[in-house]
Amino acid sequence: MNKIVRIAIDGPAGAGKSTIAKMLASELGIDYIDTGAMYRAIALKLLRSGTDYSDEEALAELLASTDVDFRGGKVFLDGEDVSSLIRTPEISELASASSTVLAIREKLVELQQAMGMRRSVIMDGRDITTKVLPFAEHKFYLTASVEERARRRALEFAEKGLPCDIEQVKADIEARDYRDTHRKNSPLTITEDSVVVDSTDLSIEEVLGVMKSYIEGGEDASGAEAH
Repeated sequence: MNKIVRIAIDGPAGAGKSTIAKMLASELGIDYIDTGAMYRAIALKLLRSGTDYSDEEALAELLASTDVDFRGGKVFLDGEDVSSLIRTPEISELASASSTVLAIREKLVELQQAMGMRRSVIMDGRDITTKVLPFAEHKFYLTASVEERARRRALEFAEKGLPCDIEQVKADIEARDYRDTHRKNSPLTITEDSVVVDSTDLSIEEVLGVMKSYIEGGEDASGAEAH
């Protein structure tokens, strides 16, 4: 792809957004921006510096001198490759707790938008089409029925040898859906210019084909509904 192309994918938990985004990035030869890894990178810096994310002044000073970027599938924090350092349980826990802080979210949105201005990227999440990349050339809302998303999540647990109650998984997904669509800051929503892709009865390859047909300007988009 010669010109800069931005692809934004939103959707509820368990819809397969990250899987599809990574596959699309690979096939199109553009960067997949792992927004979750960016929160992990911030967590690593918080941990290293001993900064309490509830200390607004100290956090503002830390964020002012922070840069997170992606190159060649690797995550760089202030120029250092931290890809292997941000996957520990300690970093995961701190990233989860600190990701709710507005100052951190705003900083990362700023960095994500800057990436999108510089080069072709694909991002997935809850507010990519609405807040992070509202200027994206291609916007998708990837969804599936609650029952199908619960089935997929239960299958993931089974493949890892973990026990699970599919009814509880379904309840957890429904609760997450409610939180995502009702949160005060950047709730999950469908923009008027997003293409809705319901993957309930589609394979990963079929979903990929639907999205590629839109991106490449084709007319075959069965299984999708344009808004």
